Parts: sequence; structure tokens; C-alpha cells
Amino acid sequence: MSPATAPPARRGTRLMDRLAAWTSARGRRDAAFRAPPEPRLLGDPARGRALLAGELRRPGVPVQAVPGGALWDITAPPPPLLAELHGFGWLDDLAALGDRDARHAAQALTAAWIARHGGGGGPGWTAQLAGRRLMRFICHGLILTAGQAPDKTTALMRSLVHHANFVARRWQSAPPGLPRIEALTALLLAAVELDGLERFEEPARDGLRRACRAQIDETGATPSRNPETLQAMLRLLALASDALADADRRPEPALDQAVARGGACLRALRHADGALPRFHGAGVNPEPDALVRLLARVPLEPPRPDARAMGYARLQRGRVSVIADAAPPPMGPGSERAHASTLAFELTSHRWPVVVCCGPGAGFGADWERACRATAMQSTLAVDALSSARMAPARRGPPRLVDGPSSVGLEIERAPSFTALLMSHDGYAASHGLTHLRRLELSRDGRALSGEDTLIALSDADRRRCDAALARAGAGGIGHALRFHLHPQVRAAVDTRTVALRLPCGELWVFHHDGHARLTLEPSVYLCPDAPRPLAAQQIVLSATAAGYSSQMAWTLTKSDDSPIAPRADTR
Repeated sequence: MSPATAPPARRGTRLMDRLAAWTSARGRRDAAFRAPPEPRLLGDPARGRALLAGELRRPGVPVQAVPGGALWDITAPPPPLLAELHGFGWLDDLAALGDRDARHAAQALTAAWIARHGGGGGPGWTAQLAGRRLMRFICHGLILTAGQAPDKTTALMRSLVHHANFVARRWQSAPPGLPRIEALTALLLAAVELDGLERFEEPARDGLRRACRAQIDETGATPSRNPETLQAMLRLLALASDALADADRRPEPALDQAVARGGACLRALRHADGALPRFHGAGVNPEPDALVRLLARVPLEPPRPDARAMGYARLQRGRVSVIADAAPPPMGPGSERAHASTLAFELTSHRWPVVVCCGPGAGFGADWERACRATAMQSTLAVDALSSARMAPARRGPPRLVDGPSSVGLEIERAPSFTALLMSHDGYAASHGLTHLRRLELSRDGRALSGEDTLIALSDADRRRCDAALARAGAGGIGHALRFHLHPQVRAAVDTRTVALRLPCGELWVFHHDGHARLTLEPSVYLCPDAPRPLAAQQIVLSATAAGYSSQMAWTLTKSDDSPIAPRADTR
């Protein structure tokens, strides 16, 4: 799940939220900060300037025009934008800007929200969004109260108590994972930063301990396998731990241990440019500087023997990184954002992505949200234009992944001149009797990536299913296509059996294949949620047919000797 996305609430949950929002306002009293709060959540000053100029720019949502700064007059915002508005993430950007105009805008927008929705109305009264808002009200308390009239300060403090009471009642209604951790972190901040709310500290501690055990396992992985969701959870846990330390409260070891485990996992997932891979709903890459600060508090550890972190396998030589999805996708509940990306890979050279996955489409509507999850939108092989995991409609929200690969294999081969990943998955065994085998070999100097993709029927039962699939396919055989989606900044030119890829830095990579497939260069898209629309890109496609129990395609992606030794760093 993208950190910017609020999950849809069921009807019963919405009614209970609304009732709790109204009743939590009864009997409330003023609150006061024990000490001036630290502005721990700072965003991007450039986005703060844009908001003052009438544009809302937040990670995970397209740019939104806000004439006159009237955020609360935007009509019918889509769910990701609604979450950004009522979660007050934009307040981080105004705080980072920090000048008088930013302070006045922050105070005016907050006062307008309290006047319009502070009584418990409007769409922002869910445990997750109320928690986000409460967190921002606390972390930016100095900005929101500086120079304010007493009645405005009193209204803010009463709203803080109202929010804390609401979150204390409803945090268990937030879906497990990031939404629940957001609500509990906000409740813990309220307990340690505000007088009179100490009763919420132990419930918040206990809830966070349980969330750490359930959502971050011993290897640092999270069930969604979304790297950005893991980053967002760790950032919140680190915030909660720092708040306890600053208030001289008893430390909570479970938080620090979870941050250490998850941070080691994230460190293993970063590409050569420092970005996280775009798998299973990731692609927003929010606050890259925040990731650097988060990892700075995590001790360095030796690499894992199996080179796998959260189900991803990594190769890196020189300044070239390759990250492949080498585990089954999340399926069933919690897989609403998961992609059918098993064995897909991404390649980054220095600071420039080359081969990518298309990314998340939730910000562009339901059609793109569904399309982006298909195997054809990942850099891997698809059989008969089918996905390696299928989507089944859910009662509410996006469809879930079902019937995907149950067995995904990974072996590491190391030699003096190369390191290779040998991977497999059985996502097409039930439908076609075929197992996908993929070998990715990165040379010692990082200048050549070689690949072999094989479809094969391994057992007698698989061969019977393959015979049935061949009979359905007819004389043409079973069609399959191997796709390499390119970053929009890569300029591609195709020849008979090669494709030349020019990067913005001047590097030249050459794609070549063994001639056993038809090579085409086709349109693709790059789904960057910050952009107003999907970005045009290109993809290399190798198309072939299987007329028997096996089919193989071999290919190479090699950095040309004409590439500069020191790529230009000022082109991005």
C-alpha cells in the first residue's frame, strides 16, 4: 500500500467512526504542551512554495491546482488526494519552508479545517487519517500557535484532545500494517507530549509492540512486500522511539529492534541511485532524504548468505544494481496493491534507472490501478498474455491477487568473473503445465547483464497440461512475450537484433538476443504518481511461441565501450 493511500472503509466502520467522532468531542477539555514540540516531520520547502502559489504537490498524487489556497473547497477528490488533504501531510512542507507566509497559511488552513470538520463531520474521521492529523498538529504545534489569538490556540488544543480521544477509541478499526501503526504512533505522541493524556501511553505502547511483531518479521520483511510501506512504518516507529527518549520516558525496545531489522532489509533493497525498487505498489519514492536519515540509525550488517531481502534478490557490481522479485506475491487479504511481478527485475546504472517496472497506477483511476498489476507491466515473461497471478474481485476496494505462484526457487551462483541468480516459478503450471526458469548473470565489472528465460514442462502431470494447452493453441503454439520496460529518460533505437539504449548521462547500453524470438520496440508507460498523467516510455519485447515442452530465449544487456568513464552528474 502506498503511504499516501487511505483504505476504503466499510459501511459499518464508517458509521462507528462517525459515532466515535461525535462522542469523543463530549466533555473534552483544553490541553497544553509539556514542552515546545520538536518539528520532527519536515517535508520539502519547494512543495511548500508551490502550495503558497496555488499548487498542491505531494508524493503519490498528481499535482492539484488550489486557487487561493482553498484546500477544503476541492470537490470530490479521489481517495489518494483526499487522504493527503485530510491527513495534513502538506503541513510538513509548509513547516520546511518556515517563513512568515508559510506559518500564516498553515494556521489559516488548520483553523478552517477545525471550523468546518472539527466537530466530527467530513471524510477525515477514520483512525488512520485522524492519527495522521493528530501527529501533524503535535509535531507542528509551534508553527500553529505562534502569534495566534487565544481563541485560536484554544480551538487547536481542544481539537488535539478530541483527536486523541477518537484515535484511542478507534485505532483497532484501522487495517493492520501502516494504517494501524500511524494511528498508534499519533496516540503515543499525544500521551507523551500533552498534559492530561498520560492514560493513552500504555495502550499505545502495547499496540505498537504487537504491530511490530505482526508486521516486521525477524528478517525485517513486511507482509505486503512493498518497500515504501516498510520505509513508512519504520519512519513512524523511529519517530515514536525518539519521542519517548526526548520526554525521558521508559524506552520501548520492540520499536528500536523493529527499526534495526527493517532498516537492514531496506538497505539491501536500494538501487545504485539510492532509490527503492518499484514492486508491489511502490513507486512514489517519498522523501528520499528521510530514507537516508532512517538508515543512518541502523547498524551496518554483513550481507545475507542467500542475497535475498523481503523476497527480493540483488546483484551489484561497480555502480550497476539489479534487483529481482524472487518470492511469491502477497495473496488474499492484504494483496490489494500487490503485482503479478514474480521474477521481474530492474536495472539501474549509477544514478539512472534503465530497466524498470511500470509502477503503481492507483493515482490515475481504477483502470490504471488494475492494469499496472498485470505481468505485462513488469519486466519479465508472460505466457499467452496472462499474468502469473490472477486478480479476483473483492467486496470492497481493489481486487486481490489469487492463484499465483506457490513455488518460487532461488539459487546464487558465484564465480570469479560473474555472479548469477537462478530463479523459477510455477505460476503457469496449472494453466499451461509450464515453469518459468530465469537466469540473470552480472559480470564482475558490472558492464554486462546476461539472461536466459526458459519455459519448460517438468513433470508428467505438467506435460499432460502442456499437451492440453498446445491443443487449445493450435498450430501456432503457445505464445509468450519477454518484456523489458525502459525508464522514460532512456532513448532507444532498434536494429535487426539489437536495441541501443542511450542514458541522459551519455552512457550507451546495447541489448542483443539470440535470434530465437521476434524483437520489437513498443510503447510503454511509466506510472509516476506525482505526474498529472502516465508518462510515455518504451519497452523491448521478445515474442516467441512454444510448440513443445520447452522454449528458451537468451539475451544480453551490455554497456558499450563508448560510454563515458565518469558519467555526467548534472543531467538529472
